[in-house]
Amino acid sequence: MNIHEYQAKDLFTSYKIPVPRGIPARTVEEIDGALNEFSDDEIIVVKSQIHAGGRGKGTFTDGFQGGVKLAKSKAEARELALKMLNNTLVTNQTGPEGRKVQTIYFAEGSDIEKEYYLAILLDRATSKPVIIASTEGGMDIEEVAEKSPDKIIRVIIDPTLGLKGYQAREIAFGLGFKADQVKQMIKLLDGLYKFFWEKDCSMVEINPLITTPDGNILALDAKVNFDDNALYRHPDIQTLRDLNEEDDKEIEASKYDLSYIALDGNIACMVNGAGLAMATMDIIKYFGGNPANFLDVGGGATEEQVTAAFKIILSDQNVKGILVNIFGGIMKCDIIAKGVINAAKNVDLKVPLVVRLEGTNVDAGKKLLAESGLKLVPADSLSEAAEKIVELSKAA
Repeated sequence: MNIHEYQAKDLFTSYKIPVPRGIPARTVEEIDGALNEFSDDEIIVVKSQIHAGGRGKGTFTDGFQGGVKLAKSKAEARELALKMLNNTLVTNQTGPEGRKVQTIYFAEGSDIEKEYYLAILLDRATSKPVIIASTEGGMDIEEVAEKSPDKIIRVIIDPTLGLKGYQAREIAFGLGFKADQVKQMIKLLDGLYKFFWEKDCSMVEINPLITTPDGNILALDAKVNFDDNALYRHPDIQTLRDLNEEDDKEIEASKYDLSYIALDGNIACMVNGAGLAMATMDIIKYFGGNPANFLDVGGGATEEQVTAAFKIILSDQNVKGILVNIFGGIMKCDIIAKGVINAAKNVDLKVPLVVRLEGTNVDAGKKLLAESGLKLVPADSLSEAAEKIVELSKAA
């Protein structure tokens, strides 16, 4: 689960991570109220709040440039905010459809001496948290890794021990900090790691982390992702979820504990198991098609979940064909067949449907489908199924 910058900074503050003062606003009245908290001669940063990076370089659909702007007065800040609020911002991460800006964040301007990069995430190779830091802040870390890998510091943390003092000092010295700034950085790292660990984050990123001319260290930006599987432990975090930033189909899928991600293709997939789902999407691409979604119904899905999954993928107007690919283990093929039949009877199925079943109760599943009266195309292998649905979807 993602949250907005202003929400992340509120959480940072509770862990004593220094951030510039800021106030969010969602309406014209709230904009005026927020700006009253700033002095007349104060530099104000006006930030669009969406779940996507690249806001500063983004473009609104009406041509207005930049989702992050510097204002030299409250009047200018208000003018900029009104141009952003309820406007659609397109960045390199939103796709061409962009995201509607429904919250504006006003932050006090900060004098910047130098920018740094700092993040904590899970290193999947070691299954341990890793702290990544760089002196090249304000840039995409992928670009830094490609062009200047020597400027990236990586410190693996043993989760049974937590962040040790010598590791924090290694990062602080590696970034070139001295004297009091080393102490500030160690304190910041302690708070950041504690936040990452206690709140079950999958990623915490500060880009940029800055030093000011008077020697202070501040988190100028904040990006936080949480592990969905651990949210049940954090009802306070769940309240931060912004459904306006999520696809309607993904929201509906979450109600049934289905793993669904909307894509921009036209062939819908319903598969059990994440690995098999990825393989299914790959082979659709191999035969010249484009997947419309990632959908894993899981290893123990009920007939109700399968029916819900079928309805969700059919709600996508871009779908020109559906591929059901099930390998029955815990998930039995006859359960999938019943779900497909029930869903198809409750919706107006007008697109081609290819079904490949294999595994537990496969004969019973195929028999149910054959006797259902549904207009579907059976397949005995994944390659056969993918090839058929790509061909049928092109003709649809």
